[in-house]
Amino acid sequence: MSEPSYKELSEADLREYVKSHPQDEEAFQYYLSVVRKKSGVVVGNDDTQQLIEELRKRI
Repeated sequence: MSEPSYKELSEADLREYVKSHPQDEEAFQYYLSVVRKKSGVVVGNDDTQQLIEELRKRI
């Protein structure tokens, strides 16, 4: 994926992009803004838990 338009990606696609491109700070920050806008986020699987832990490390 080359220079994606982050606003056009679904949340799931953006999450996958961030996981596979940890050096892309812009994508990470955009994903954080998407997650913060949601209320009542439910952790449902190990991948989600790993992503949340990575987000906590970066904050």
